[in-house]
Amino acid sequence: MALKAMKRIKMPHVFALLTMVILGCALLTWIVPSGAFERESKVIEGTTRTLVVPGSYEQIPKHYSLEAATVGEKVEGRAAPVGLHGFLSAIPRGMEQAADIIFFIFMIGGAFGILQRTGVIAASINKLLEKLGGNGPLLTAAIMFVIALGGSTLGMGEEFIPLVPVFLIVSMRLGYDRIYGMAMVILAAQMGFAAATTNPFTVGVAQGIAELPLISGWQLRVAFFVCCYAVTLTYMLRYGARLKADPSASYLDDGDEFHIEDPPETEAFGARHVWIVIACVAIFAGVLYAVTTMGWWMADMGGGFFLMGVIAAAIAGLSLNEAARAFVKGMEEMVVAALVVGFAKGIQVVLTDGQILDTVIFHATNFLGELPKVIAVQGMFLVQTGLNFLIPSGSGQAAVTMPLMAPIADILGVTRQTAVFAFQCGDGFSNLIIPTSAILMSMLALAKIPYERWLRFMAPLLLQLLLLSAVFLTIAVYIGYK
Repeated sequence: MALKAMKRIKMPHVFALLTMVILGCALLTWIVPSGAFERESKVIEGTTRTLVVPGSYEQIPKHYSLEAATVGEKVEGRAAPVGLHGFLSAIPRGMEQAADIIFFIFMIGGAFGILQRTGVIAASINKLLEKLGGNGPLLTAAIMFVIALGGSTLGMGEEFIPLVPVFLIVSMRLGYDRIYGMAMVILAAQMGFAAATTNPFTVGVAQGIAELPLISGWQLRVAFFVCCYAVTLTYMLRYGARLKADPSASYLDDGDEFHIEDPPETEAFGARHVWIVIACVAIFAGVLYAVTTMGWWMADMGGGFFLMGVIAAAIAGLSLNEAARAFVKGMEEMVVAALVVGFAKGIQVVLTDGQILDTVIFHATNFLGELPKVIAVQGMFLVQTGLNFLIPSGSGQAAVTMPLMAPIADILGVTRQTAVFAFQCGDGFSNLIIPTSAILMSMLALAKIPYERWLRFMAPLLLQLLLLSAVFLTIAVYIGYK
């Protein structure tokens, strides 16, 4: 009864929701005091990063005027609250700032469109299910472990976006729903990213800032990863079992259904498909190697996916026109997923314009310094979780908060390693629900899953993961985690 009542609750379309969040943040810039820390550049892990200087926060007086509220007005030495012009331009400026991710998603879509046209995706899925005998739990456990390992060790996230359409089809074939298909990808990726063992974007950057040996303290993090994986997999398998027993147990309803394009007559897995799979796996492995060793990022990865599409088209014998039409069709299907990223980035644009982000960080860190250490460590975790809504980038959040959290840890009498652990947990798990996460919102758009449906699915699991994090943080305090 409660589930049916929850299903009747409707939330706005994702674009409407993000626009309302941007408006709310713009209004806060008129209320919350503005302020800023001084910043300095340091080389961390071979990359120059801009870090806040502890103890340098200064409040900045605001400039209120009719012009500031309408077309915007900047006055030297004063903060400018975000007015009508700033609000309206936040979304296009967000798209401009997130252009690398947006066009990366388009390139993924184009490559996926070509792969779909060659028939390799449907044929490969049929072959995989044939080999596993349709064993959904076994496939789920294996796939999620591999993806989680990629997130935990290499900090992979955006790279898994193209897997969502594939596993939507897999989920449909196994008799599950779209939430299950998307969750196989994003739950594993973000759980691994949060339960980081060697993640260079969170643990690596945070340890460098906290002046700790890189990858130190890995033993506790490995144990944490194993426990998180077990909790996540158990939750997934239970949800899958409920769907098998009663399809109405899905968090989706009839109004959420849509047709997943999958030809009824699937070509048998043949030699061409084998060569396409080999080529795509080799290119993907090469892209990952270049990302971790050569500093490749979105544009470079996009080029790798474009090459993947070109080679697949050549092996399949598609004409130039056929390949081009498939590429365009694939990009068209990514429009919503790509634009969501720009809308989400608009939130950060508004907070930066109004100069209230540093104020939130300053008061949060001051409050933590006055708490007993066991409670303060949990507070660090909660603060990092909340700040992730405002700074969804893992390395970005580390650069802003770790210069402050490391000395607070010293004052409290807890190890800096514990502060790093609190950061990685707070930064990671909330990515599964925050609307500012580009990965989450683009995957939801790809899977055509309403945001509120995803929240209902995620709430019980997120609570379990947060409680598990709190337990491990308490252990870290008592063992003097180093």
